[in-house]
Amino acid sequence: MELVSILKPEAVRALSEATSKKRLFQRIAEVAESAYGIRTAEAMNALQERESLGPTGVGQGIALPHARLNCISSVTGVFMRLDRPMAFGSVDRQPVDLVFALFAPNDSGIDHLKALAAVSRTMRDTAICAKLRANNDPLTLHAVLTERQNTRAA
Repeated sequence: MELVSILKPEAVRALSEATSKKRLFQRIAEVAESAYGIRTAEAMNALQERESLGPTGVGQGIALPHARLNCISSVTGVFMRLDRPMAFGSVDRQPVDLVFALFAPNDSGIDHLKALAAVSRTMRDTAICAKLRANNDPLTLHAVLTERQNTRAA
């Protein structure tokens, strides 16, 4: 699965005002609504419910919150680059500044796992993370996230 198929350019943001996980999830949910038509309250509740099972901070300043929803038919993503890293309960106890949230249909099965694996592979690439951290422009961030697959496909 390629990130370009699950991440719209309008679902990418540089964010300066996230002061807590709850506020961050609110902003992610608002972006999910504007980009994909997912209701803000439903997206936020699903993210918080999943997070209550255990933190989705995977280390190295990266978090991969994800949730399943009844109201969507395909896997979608929202990416946030935080100006100020925030505590996230990550496995390495480091603050998070790169957040890639995924929303999947309840019955998505393997597609959800494929999307999570693609995001994880991309976010493990230190060169990509360095580029993401060096940019604030949402279109540039989207290009950085999707260029790896586009280059490989050519």
